[in-house]
Amino acid sequence: MSKRSILAVPAGLGLLVAGAAPALAQTAAPTLNSGDTAWMLTSSVLVLMMTVPGLALYYGGLLRRKNILAMLMQCFFATALISVLWVIVGYSLAFTAGSGPSAPFIGGFSRVMLNGTGLNGLSGTIPETVFAMFQCTFAIITPVLILGGPADRLKFSSSMVFLGIWLLAVYAPIAHMVWGPGGFLANAGVLDFAGGTVVHINSAVAGLVAAIMVGKRTGYGRDNMAPADLGYTMLGGALLWVGWFGFNAGSALTSGGQAGMAMINTHLATSAAVVSWTLTEWMLKGKPSLLGAVSGAVAGLVAITPACGFVGVSGALVIGLAAGVVCYWGVTGFKGMFKYDDALDVWGVHGLGGICGAMLTGVFALTEVGGHAGLIEGNAHQLLIQAEGIVVTILYSGIVSFIILKLIDLTMGLRVSKEEEIEGLDISQHGEVLQHLT
Repeated sequence: MSKRSILAVPAGLGLLVAGAAPALAQTAAPTLNSGDTAWMLTSSVLVLMMTVPGLALYYGGLLRRKNILAMLMQCFFATALISVLWVIVGYSLAFTAGSGPSAPFIGGFSRVMLNGTGLNGLSGTIPETVFAMFQCTFAIITPVLILGGPADRLKFSSSMVFLGIWLLAVYAPIAHMVWGPGGFLANAGVLDFAGGTVVHINSAVAGLVAAIMVGKRTGYGRDNMAPADLGYTMLGGALLWVGWFGFNAGSALTSGGQAGMAMINTHLATSAAVVSWTLTEWMLKGKPSLLGAVSGAVAGLVAITPACGFVGVSGALVIGLAAGVVCYWGVTGFKGMFKYDDALDVWGVHGLGGICGAMLTGVFALTEVGGHAGLIEGNAHQLLIQAEGIVVTILYSGIVSFIILKLIDLTMGLRVSKEEEIEGLDISQHGEVLQHLT
């Protein structure tokens, strides 16, 4: 059962949130399942590991040496900042029922400071506090992914203000629309098991907008900007791969068969994307690279995310193979055509990979796996529904992200000075120097 569906049935969070229909009170009370709870506790830890240290090392290793500590600091501090904001109000806005005309788009305030969850409050078969913590880890990594777009030239202060506002103004509404009770895209039938739209397309659009608004790095296209430490990147990518099992299989919210299917699909698609990206690069460039293999893994993880609990292993294999090729083109051909400076290819991997996975979910979804039929079972309409989810996410994230960034630029400024950028953000923003690499 996906996050979206468990919140939509009477046994889930719908019984607990403010504004739930009175008829739901007639259903049997949910009961705690210790096995589900143990799995969700474990999944929460795995997903937290994806950001620190996983994404921090993955991103940090891709930068020049003078900016590695700045990226590690951005990831680490953002993890703490977003966690505080999530518990205060973010969770409530995303996962409680709203009221009035805005209800399909944003939740209410009944869970501010997790009010009403209590020691014994349940969301389905797990404590609601565990559900809130699991969702907190998603809320952390999604804004942090944005940082890869404008990396190397964004002020630390401005970046943290942006991520905090973005969490509440963009992430919470999109999460509510896709996974929340009465959400607009949930009601439309959009399938997103673990975050293809909510996490990857959402963050990638914001990352692309930020990269364009901040401008290209000084010396882009002229100076050597090769990664300082691919060892860091490989370690970070490996942690992402392992942690993603909590991300995807954990999104079943139970320790049953659908979690098992999501896990094997995640591993298979990731492996397939490593193979397809590496072979594509090998054929076109003459040599296979570690950077390409790790990038392929992330592309496969991204693409299978919306589909992992809805498709069979054949669908997962095709999704992975397709993601490796699509995302390779995204960071070479697409980026080359439009000549934007997305420093760490957030759009090429997370944006195009998320779109690829979301659309192929509409192709390969199987009723016997996730209760929804896709194109291969004769439901071509699901493709239109998936496209609707993609378009709404792109438009909302793009427009609101632009507004937030513009306001910050007018008040605080977004970019460091040219001198600070040349000196490096480690020194200019934090007064520190990286002493050792791997």
